Amino acid sequence: MNTSSLNTYRAIRLETIAPSFREGCVIRELPLSDPAPGELCVRNLYCGINGIFDTQIARNAVDYVKIALPTYTGVEALGVVEAVGEGVADFAPGDAVVTTRFTGGYRQANIAPAANFLKVTSADPDWLALCSTGVSAMVALDVIGQLQPGETVAISAAAGGLGHFLVQIAAARGCHVVAVCGGAQKAAFVRSLGATRVIDYRAENVTTVLNSEYRNAIDVAVDTVSGAIFDAFLANLANHGRLVVGGAAADLNGVPEIISGPRIANAIYYKGASVRGFMNGLLTPHWPEAREKLFALYAEGKVKVHFDTPRFSGLEGIYDAVERLLSGASSGKVIVDLGGAA
Repeated sequence: MNTSSLNTYRAIRLETIAPSFREGCVIRELPLSDPAPGELCVRNLYCGINGIFDTQIARNAVDYVKIALPTYTGVEALGVVEAVGEGVADFAPGDAVVTTRFTGGYRQANIAPAANFLKVTSADPDWLALCSTGVSAMVALDVIGQLQPGETVAISAAAGGLGHFLVQIAAARGCHVVAVCGGAQKAAFVRSLGATRVIDYRAENVTTVLNSEYRNAIDVAVDTVSGAIFDAFLANLANHGRLVVGGAAADLNGVPEIISGPRIANAIYYKGASVRGFMNGLLTPHWPEAREKLFALYAEGKVKVHFDTPRFSGLEGIYDAVERLLSGASSGKVIVDLGGAA
């Protein structure tokens, strides 16, 4: 398990509230025990990075997660079952599993109730991205956005971990995809995923483009950025359009922008449009159906997983990976190979 002894493993623990994940966290060595009845002991191979969530956890700024210090960290991990506790019938040593439960991600081993894990086909890291971010994208579009085939869909941060799934799912439904991203390299990447119109916000003004080419024509928009992009999406919703809010990266500093303008009712009432919050953790009953639909698209080759480069390894690499994601430079899903942990 790449631990310093056969009886211990290491994990990242948040020990102080701090401005950044790196500043608040410490790597701790923990005893490795046998799983209790109903539990699994899993050797983690890869973890998925959620840099904004990690930063807000370090600041104790996630309203729906109440933390008591110290707390372990990370949400997503893929690993292999090492041992099963008494009464566990659906898992066996050697099974590949994914967890998307908070505190199960940034650690070399995870001993937790069997219900926290989903068995997957193999230990290929594609399954980590599919079961976590891919499912989020499917739920955002289908459950909150109520996406219909052939609609016009606008997506911000389209080259990111969530965005690159959103683009592919919408394209697979025959939708006209308007993808917003920053830089020529990301624009080319998003175009390769099936986007119809790519707006490179470093070269074009998003508001100007949407006002000119998609005036009142957006059926579904998914925004994780906020600010001017949110405003442009909102202003150009079609009749009965749906704007799905999946984040507000522009407000990560904890001081949301204060604006002066007409209330949102003025933008949506006469169109019968709506603005809808998307919080995947509140939508767990929809995950099984989302997995079924997403895995079918993956099997058909209509959705592919793309990972960011450079790749990171070991628990220490998690700090760098978080900062890479926050930098805005990443494309695709950011993961860390825990097999290289020292």
